[in-house]
Amino acid sequence: MHSAAISMAFSLFVLCFITCSISGIVLFFLKSKQINATLKHPYLQHRTFAQYPLAVRAAITLDYFFRLMFPGTRFSLIGNANDLLGHVDPKKTPLSVKWPIVGFWSSCWLGLIAMVTLWVMLYLGV
Repeated sequence: MHSAAISMAFSLFVLCFITCSISGIVLFFLKSKQINATLKHPYLQHRTFAQYPLAVRAAITLDYFFRLMFPGTRFSLIGNANDLLGHVDPKKTPLSVKWPIVGFWSSCWLGLIAMVTLWVMLYLGV
């Protein structure tokens, strides 16, 4: 039973890593112009997406993720993203724009949970 739980956590972690890698390549290298032209983050009025450091580019895509996944939330970072991107209608955003963003950030968050779970199970000797 215990090895099955570790195997499942490890498999989920690896799946998230692969999903994050593929979505990240598509998001940052192949579709960034299309995504930014569609969603129009306010930061892009000052500089182009490529002129920002990677941390800021990731923060811009995180704002896109929060707006697309939690459009009604007004709390904390999610609320700030919804305020900045109030002009974006998640229901009208094309799937070709959504999937790299949602795939990248969902696999990051789920992979982080899977990794911590795996560490805890290994630490406890489960």
